[in-house]
Amino acid sequence: MPTVRMKRGHGDLRGQVDWARVDATTEEEIAQQQAEDDAEQMREAAEHLRGVRQRLGLSQEQLAERIHVSVISIRNWEQGKRYPTGAVRALYRILDKQPDAALSALERETSLPKRRRFAPA
Repeated sequence: MPTVRMKRGHGDLRGQVDWARVDATTEEEIAQQQAEDDAEQMREAAEHLRGVRQRLGLSQEQLAERIHVSVISIRNWEQGKRYPTGAVRALYRILDKQPDAALSALERETSLPKRRRFAPA
């Protein structure tokens, strides 16, 4: 997350900001706060992802099989070590908001015959 720098008297913050404290804040303190904020965000995301899976009534292994990722990935996401990106992140949003539709689509996908992959000649 980028650091946002503001000028004194900017917007509606007059009277709400201790400018002496802001001026005394070091770059090291800002970096420390950013790290704490990032860690908190990862913890909250991990709890949310775990909650989505639990509401679906699936084990980590079952969810991993359904969304075609490794169990290690699921564990890392739920422990806050990593965060899903791309299509998996979008899939989690759908699983959270429309679980029946998402699970139904995943069921249909897994029931299709597997395509053979050909190596380039």
